[in-house]
Amino acid sequence: MCGISGEARFDGSVPDGLAVTRMSEAMRSRGPDGEGLWNDGWITLGHRRLTIIDLSDAGAQPMVRKDLGLALVFNGCVYNYPQLRDELRTAGHTFHSTSDTEVILVAYAEWGEDFVHHLVGMFAVVLIDRERRRLVLARDRLGIKPLYLAESPGRLRFASTLPALLAAGDVDTDIDPVALHHYLSWHSIVPAPRTILRGIRKLPPATVRVVEADGRSRERVYWRPDYQRNPAHAGMAARDWQAAVGDALRTAVRRRLVADVPVGVLLSGGLDSSMIVALLAEAGQHHLQTFSIGFDSRGGETGDEFHYSDLVARSFGTDHHRIQLSNDDLEPAVRRTVVAMTEPMGSHDVVAFHLLSEQVARHVKVAQSGQGADEVFAGYAYHQPLTQVPRDGAAEAFAAAFFDRSHAELDLVVDPAYACDHDASRELLAAHLAAPGAHTALDAVLRLDTHLMLPDDPVKRVDSMSMAWGLEVRTPFLDQDLVALAAACPPEHKVAQGGKGILKEVAREALPAEVIDRPKGYFPVPALRNVDGPVRHLVTEALVAPAARERGLFRPEYVAELLAEPDRAQAAAGSNKLWQLGLLELWLQSHGIR
Repeated sequence: MCGISGEARFDGSVPDGLAVTRMSEAMRSRGPDGEGLWNDGWITLGHRRLTIIDLSDAGAQPMVRKDLGLALVFNGCVYNYPQLRDELRTAGHTFHSTSDTEVILVAYAEWGEDFVHHLVGMFAVVLIDRERRRLVLARDRLGIKPLYLAESPGRLRFASTLPALLAAGDVDTDIDPVALHHYLSWHSIVPAPRTILRGIRKLPPATVRVVEADGRSRERVYWRPDYQRNPAHAGMAARDWQAAVGDALRTAVRRRLVADVPVGVLLSGGLDSSMIVALLAEAGQHHLQTFSIGFDSRGGETGDEFHYSDLVARSFGTDHHRIQLSNDDLEPAVRRTVVAMTEPMGSHDVVAFHLLSEQVARHVKVAQSGQGADEVFAGYAYHQPLTQVPRDGAAEAFAAAFFDRSHAELDLVVDPAYACDHDASRELLAAHLAAPGAHTALDAVLRLDTHLMLPDDPVKRVDSMSMAWGLEVRTPFLDQDLVALAAACPPEHKVAQGGKGILKEVAREALPAEVIDRPKGYFPVPALRNVDGPVRHLVTEALVAPAARERGLFRPEYVAELLAEPDRAQAAAGSNKLWQLGLLELWLQSHGIR
């Protein structure tokens, strides 16, 4: 797990090594254990290292194999690297380290651009084929590891974070009106390849991009489940599906134990993280370190789920860390969290993840987490009604349940200078849901959730906040084989029992019923959900700051209406919209964007 960066020149110029150095330095927290820089004339690579696998210098990056004519920087973890190394040795290859990094290099030497099909894990790879003078960029199937791009005539820069590209300089920081449309429509989500800034894009998940030394490029998606019923599964009853999902999840959890350092668990007390603890215990893990966080209650809303996380910790004898923070910790944490965001993220629990990661990183370098289960196994409330919706009604049903604002409403929010002249969010939604495959409306929405929305909401949130403290978080529910199996699973098994029914049945073999049948919870941070006290002052300050007035993103009358005290009946909706707008302005100002 690391931070990668670099610059390629296609016009005969020399890459700006100082710019690459600035990018690497901006990602020091992602890789506090080492750094490296390598130049090959037309390209310069930078790397910050977090030592997880092969702690020796032999695993350092940028990694160069002169005998193979290859060089690479890589962020992430390839869980099946021991098996791949054995396979490649049998094919006649040699290795000089025990790292997964070198396995990727040798895999490319053996299989060329098809190397990605052999990797099981989370990764962003930038590989240099020196003989062909070719740059190969690849991102893992579910977009767990990020890769941001800034292109200009004759030049391509890339980095693990957007702020790193800002540190390099010479970036178009104008607001992208289409991205702003998405941000204000979809709970602050801006799907790949866009970002909120016009001059920075991100490589989409499951994508390989090949760039030649003259700047010509091609791109392909190398993996995408079709969300249809597979004839190979014909005749499988509910019990058969439960067994298959249970086996796949056990494999996913075991895969993510690969490390030369201890692996902990972020234990919220919900079904998903509790299942991970149970399966790790089943796999023979002893003295497992688990971590839960809680905040002050507010307005009758509890600020922790310690009752459930304590129950799970006791049941499996974990070394449990209960982290209790007060609301006084939140306001300064919001400022630090915003700086750590690779992109503006409006979810209120992003601050909680930042604070949790800070504490967890004091004990372990790697932790497993339950992110992704709701998207993969239909755990959200809006999934249930979709079973009654015809296939061609998926877009209308999803928009009604998920959209923050309609296109018409956005005209009342956004200044005309930043307005999108078409309903970009609805058009993108319709195109994805209408794509071939996906038997039912629910299949189509789960495909959308998992492959478009998820990489740029919970996945990005966890990566940004954990890596701000040099913590690697692994997500078993986003294992490629488990996701493909779930995509083929009949929807009725997933929506059963109020959502995630098939997971609940698997869990009954190991977890207390109280954990399985509890009401669905979310990361509770009452003071942020209600945007009051010092946090409200911080958001207000950002929206009325000179930089915000000069930028003029939002209509002044709309901002004034949000800042006025909402009545009690509209408090929740008004506060969420206030947080969404204020967070964007706060992020832009924190990163010096004018």
